[in-house]
Amino acid sequence: MDVLSDVVAVTRTGRPRSAHVRWHAPWGQQFAAVPGSAGFQIILQGSCWLLPPDAEPVQLDTGDVVFLPHGSGHTLADTPETLLTAPDCAPDEGQQPYSTYALDTVDRSGGGGPVTVVLCGAYELDPSRTHPLLRTLPDLIHLPAHPGRRPELRSAVELLAAELESPRLGTDAVVPALLDTLLLYILRIWFDEQPSQANTRGWAAALNDPPVTAALHAIHRDPAAPWTVAGLAEEAGLSRAPFARRFAMLVGQPPLGYLTWWRMTTAARLLRTSDVPLRSIAAQVGYTSEFAFAHAFKRTHGTAPGTYRRTEPSLLSKA
Repeated sequence: MDVLSDVVAVTRTGRPRSAHVRWHAPWGQQFAAVPGSAGFQIILQGSCWLLPPDAEPVQLDTGDVVFLPHGSGHTLADTPETLLTAPDCAPDEGQQPYSTYALDTVDRSGGGGPVTVVLCGAYELDPSRTHPLLRTLPDLIHLPAHPGRRPELRSAVELLAAELESPRLGTDAVVPALLDTLLLYILRIWFDEQPSQANTRGWAAALNDPPVTAALHAIHRDPAAPWTVAGLAEEAGLSRAPFARRFAMLVGQPPLGYLTWWRMTTAARLLRTSDVPLRSIAAQVGYTSEFAFAHAFKRTHGTAPGTYRRTEPSLLSKA
């Protein structure tokens, strides 16, 4: 698998949730912060304002996509002043339109003014296995609508909106798949659109750097391979020392340090989503010795693999 697909597969857990909400002005909805989740808001019709708690209001128009990767609290309203002049438009605290994913349109009547239709939702994330790629994202990602641009994102939004508005046979299976697709498209577009500048560091730069991306893909494609710095440098098309410096500068840790971290992160998920023997998991993440695997796992997670499997909540029912 490629890096971004792996990151989402390992970090996301449970069922994503969404709802197709129709608002009638004047209206306002407060969304409480939800640690361990990522939320999105997509304007399907009309316009509104997003009011972050510690930033300037952001005007949203039809087709705009907002992604909140850290579950930050925020407010949507027809105007920035609505919550001050009509506080009764805000539902009780904790009443989220996407508390469960809806199979029909939720109608939130505020008044008789213009209608705004929003596709909103959330993804449940596992904080214990959050990839550093996600931790470096800003609190708010705003992807304004641009005619002719991001056609894959527009298509995913249209398909998801249609399924929620008019559910049919198979909708229960289609909606979660489309939500995962939507998440990947949002992240892909954001990383693709980050400017490439000299001396830029971080995962946005790493994923736009062909040599480092080649090495990352090699690690994610086959974490069990007996990788060395020289072997990864060969994948990157660089000599050993320049590659090691470049990788550490962009990713934030040395190549073999990231390899070990990814192996242990993969092992933790396998322990929680399967009942395969420890020796098989050890082999899948590059260890011929179960003892060596257990030692590395305990060094990373602070507990032995068997204890981790017995004490951590199983994801077998959620995966």
